[in-house]
Amino acid sequence: MDTRRIGSLDVSVVGLGCNNFGRRLDESATKNVVDAAIDAGITFFDTADMYGGTKSEEFLGRAIGRRRSDVIIATKFGWKVDDERQGARPEYVLRACEDSLKRLGTDHIDLYQLHKPDPSVPIADTLGALATLVEQGKAREIGCSNFSADQLREAEAATPEGAPKFASVQNEYSLLHREAGRTVLTEASALGMAFLPFFPLANGMLTGKYRKGQAAPPGSRISTGWHAEMLTDENLDKVENLIAFAESHGHTILELAFSWLLSRPIVSSVIAGATSPEQIRMNAAAPNWILTEADLEEVSRIVPLD
Repeated sequence: MDTRRIGSLDVSVVGLGCNNFGRRLDESATKNVVDAAIDAGITFFDTADMYGGTKSEEFLGRAIGRRRSDVIIATKFGWKVDDERQGARPEYVLRACEDSLKRLGTDHIDLYQLHKPDPSVPIADTLGALATLVEQGKAREIGCSNFSADQLREAEAATPEGAPKFASVQNEYSLLHREAGRTVLTEASALGMAFLPFFPLANGMLTGKYRKGQAAPPGSRISTGWHAEMLTDENLDKVENLIAFAESHGHTILELAFSWLLSRPIVSSVIAGATSPEQIRMNAAAPNWILTEADLEEVSRIVPLD
């Protein structure tokens, strides 16, 4: 599988989002998915301390086991774990990292990310704590998530010369959620950052399993109420048009979703979740369509950036 850069890191262009681990998947099922991902050439695993009530990190660490040197692990801190463990205060940053290292069973985190901005803490203070972790060798690169363009500029201005900078920003971005394309991608590119899209398949809307006039498949995310608001007539119309466009070129909507994201050089890895080895293999094979300028223009006509 092709790789791209996040700072000093080489990551597979398809990554595995680990938010299902400990929530929808038990430890055995997690190991099956991780094994399938590594077999398929996926080397980038993105988790967070609060995923699965902290079980995601534990399950991921044990599933990787002795293959630690073969993979890149990204995790996050800052979202609420409990009343005491949340936010971006410097002392908590250091504690959160130690907790994640223990759960992952490793001595370093390749990409350590602030999960969301904390308006109660100056970003310079958080960056100072993250710099300490880099100096200690506990984090190789640092990143952020759910940041606006203004917040990226603020972080850049607050970083002392020679100190570690955010190497990446991870925001929601897909064919059906293009808001990041307005400003964040442009700002990240100007700052030399990598962009990591989460929910690249729009919670399954871009897999082809949700069709207009048909009931959602039993047991699927949206059928169980997870982001059920996505099932609007407007979105389903867009999905039908995207399916027709992809099929007219001999591809699937899944292949279009991945290939469209990776047509942007700033996108380093498309982080997609999976609950089965079959999904892993399909995701890993998906970015196989080199979209032309005409293709991109047609996609923009189908899903315009309002």
